Amino acid sequence: MAAPTSVVTPARFAAGMTFEQYLAFIGSPANLEREGSGGAARRDMTAQMRQWYDACRLSEAQAAAARWLTAQPGGPAKMLVISEEWSSDCRRDVPMLARLAEAADMEMRIFTRDGRRFGASQAPSLAEAPDSNADLMAEFMNEKNGQRWQSIPVAAFYTKDLELLYRYVEYPAVYRKDRLADAMQTAAARLGGTKEETWDRFIRDWGALQQSPFFLVWQSAAIDEMLSALHERLVVGSLT
Repeated sequence: MAAPTSVVTPARFAAGMTFEQYLAFIGSPANLEREGSGGAARRDMTAQMRQWYDACRLSEAQAAAARWLTAQPGGPAKMLVISEEWSSDCRRDVPMLARLAEAADMEMRIFTRDGRRFGASQAPSLAEAPDSNADLMAEFMNEKNGQRWQSIPVAAFYTKDLELLYRYVEYPAVYRKDRLADAMQTAAARLGGTKEETWDRFIRDWGALQQSPFFLVWQSAAIDEMLSALHERLVVGSLT
């Protein structure tokens, strides 16, 4: 069963959205009224998420590996995902996670991270944001550079009895996102102009990167990373 300190109970897991329900939620007034990244207004990203889903496919090896994993005793049977559609990492990975769940016959449930307000706390709690899933996010915080971040997407893989096997957070190891962003912002600044012009130039280039073949490389790498970690967990019994 789930660890005593976990809030991921059978009832809580079942309360999450299916991928189709999540797609419907993205364009709903209830979602669009919530704060987006950094508190900005949200845009309806349903079409973008649907486009990513329609375009992405697992490779034959990935699909076969996923089926092997779920066929093992104590293998993954449930996947809990924390997502917000304003995140480019979520738009890249969550549709592929839906494909993974389909190929492996895993039950996937999606939870939003935030309530009406954008969550930025390094110690999220329901006391601070009672209309959010802060208690879920608190179990899967991303610790890096001496700080804790509410990084998304989160993909947590469980056995049928809700024993946690492995969690994936934000992006695959081969996608050196922070390093790339710093370099691209520096390059944008070298071209001169105001702070606003520099930022707009970077955002344009960052958006172009998300439409490039490299985003598909990182999308596939995320699945490879998850499958490899789950294989290690089942074969070795633990992860380093």
